[in-house]
Amino acid sequence: RKRYRVFCFAATAQRECELLTTAMFLSRMTRPLRRAAETAAAAGAIPSKLKLNFAVPHEQVFRDAEVDQVLVPGRAGMFGVLPGHVPTIAELSPGVVSVFNGDTRDNFFISSGFAFVHAECADICAVEAVKIADLDPSAVSKGVEEFQQKVASAQNDEEKALAEAGLEVYTAMQSAVDEYGKN
Repeated sequence: RKRYRVFCFAATAQRECELLTTAMFLSRMTRPLRRAAETAAAAGAIPSKLKLNFAVPHEQVFRDAEVDQVLVPGRAGMFGVLPGHVPTIAELSPGVVSVFNGDTRDNFFISSGFAFVHAECADICAVEAVKIADLDPSAVSKGVEEFQQKVASAQNDEEKALAEAGLEVYTAMQSAVDEYGKN
């Protein structure tokens, strides 16, 4: 028993020493990055506006537009992007992209895509994007019903997966129409 306790103590002490050494190494290695971040923040390097690029395959919705904020429907949930945002890459879910500039707010429904965010700009690449005001509520309701029927009548896994994907998009579109209406 005594040997076991000595071994455990020695192993614990060695592990603590390794952790301390790793912490000191990381502290030394990140010191220049911390200084650069502190200098940039002190110098007011965070821009006052966010440059937005928002595109779908057939058109550029926004190109180098200066905006105040963008709300994006990420797979992990909605997130806001302001100037100075931490660099992020996010997969987008069906939902609403809201672009804020001054007192105006433009709402677009997107089916899916990706967002690439940097401190000074955000690039949103969507498969499809439509202004919510341009959506026809009755056509959206019909789409929900159609895909509910397709899910129920699917003959195999492939048909069911495609129907469920369509239902996810139309359900999100229905929520967007209900929440934002013709605004």
